[in-house]
Amino acid sequence: MTNLQLSVVHRLPHHYRWLQGHTGLKVEPVIEARHDDNVLIGLTLLSHGGDTSWQVMRELARTLAEIEVSCSIVECDGEACLFLHRDDECAGLCRIKNIGVAVAEPAGAPHIA
Repeated sequence: MTNLQLSVVHRLPHHYRWLQGHTGLKVEPVIEARHDDNVLIGLTLLSHGGDTSWQVMRELARTLAEIEVSCSIVECDGEACLFLHRDDECAGLCRIKNIGVAVAEPAGAPHIA
């Protein structure tokens, strides 16, 4: 069993954009992302840390490249994070799920009727 099949990713809570002059290398949080076409989403691993997380992220980036989803691995808050364009989020998460990676969803409050 590979590291990918034992992996759990989580979507970072903020939207991001490339830091000016550092496309593909550094990101910054976006406060208001409604009308910006260059918004990124970030994924981090809940299941791995250290060097293993970088290896898993490289494997995820390769599998996304197979379906022509552009992404970059960037260190964010000391963790390896995978950033992709907001418009590619659905295709990217679908591909990630299809290769056996779990996607953690935030738990919402129960609906009371």
